[in-house]
Amino acid sequence: MPVNSPSLLRRVTPGGWAAIAWAAGLVYSFVVLVRLPGESRDNFYRGVLLADGNQVWLAVSAAATLAGCALLRRTPLSALGLLLAGTVFGAWAMHSTAIDVPLVLGPDVALWYIAATLPRRKVVLASGLAALVLLGYPIGRVLVGFVIGTSTALAVLLTAAVAVLLGNSAGESRRHAAELSSSAAARAVAGERLRIARELHDMVAHSIGIVALQAGAARLVLTTQPEAARDALGQVETASRETLSGLRRMLVALRAAEDDPSGQPPLTPTPGLADLDRLAASTTAAGVAVDLRHRGPRRPLPPEVDLAAYRVVQEAVANVVRHAGARSCQVTISREEDSVSIEILDGGGLRATQPGGAGFGLLGMKERVALLHGSFTAGPRPTGGFRVAATLPVPAGAR
Repeated sequence: MPVNSPSLLRRVTPGGWAAIAWAAGLVYSFVVLVRLPGESRDNFYRGVLLADGNQVWLAVSAAATLAGCALLRRTPLSALGLLLAGTVFGAWAMHSTAIDVPLVLGPDVALWYIAATLPRRKVVLASGLAALVLLGYPIGRVLVGFVIGTSTALAVLLTAAVAVLLGNSAGESRRHAAELSSSAAARAVAGERLRIARELHDMVAHSIGIVALQAGAARLVLTTQPEAARDALGQVETASRETLSGLRRMLVALRAAEDDPSGQPPLTPTPGLADLDRLAASTTAAGVAVDLRHRGPRRPLPPEVDLAAYRVVQEAVANVVRHAGARSCQVTISREEDSVSIEILDGGGLRATQPGGAGFGLLGMKERVALLHGSFTAGPRPTGGFRVAATLPVPAGAR
């Protein structure tokens, strides 16, 4: 049997359970009408079901009950009415002074289903209909001069009330589970939006830093060194085009995710430490030389660790370009068996430590690292400049 196939009990429909309950109650009623070994002659009613006309009422009862079982899922209230009618006809067939508990097992299943799945207004309507029939039968017999079993009638009402309460409890549990699932989905969407916002911030902030630096250089040498100014403007154009292309790719990916009926995000490549050479080259071309150093074997890293490491380096280098006033920085990537360490050093000023300097860059880096249970430090160096360092653990299963 497949792992995800429902169990045999779950395959039975509510109408099927009602039919099973009715059949079980009918069998029980037959048994109590037959003399069993050890019983006295006063404990059973010989020939009740064989009397003239009783078989007809029993057939009508079976037809109404089975019709109600078949309609229970499509029209629950109409199905309940048929089940209650079948119960009354069954009681007539057995000349019962009251509707016995076994005869209401089918309607009880219907009441449970209605209370578990329908709105409260319909639950109240169904409960009122059941109470009207279950109370109306013994009251009608009293009005025409027959005796009734009061305790039996009360027991029948109690089983109906218990069925409604259990169904309502099941419905509340299901609705609560649906609310939890919806809340979890909303949190997942919010988390994905936050991740996308971080990605946009990191990508655009780095590119704008390069653009600002090259534009400033071009302005300074525009009249004295036209060739250098032309090269700087070319770098501005290249960085701008790359940023626009990145934004366009991200928007296309988001639209594809919205149009995908499966709801799964598209598989788009994400940057990692293998892209640091290109990042260093573009930053060096912008006027801030990046000395990139690798230590340890270059083993593949888990995607989340690889991306976080790249973003930390990207944001730190962007801070150097925008805030430090340095002409160079050193980036060291150290790979150990169970971790990867990142260190970015520059010899510039301390503007990145000011509230208006790095902005949310340092907070974003710290949060990225904390989400992966790593460590992060950032601050001025005793000898001048600034240092950013992070250590990201590599899960045991990914080594």
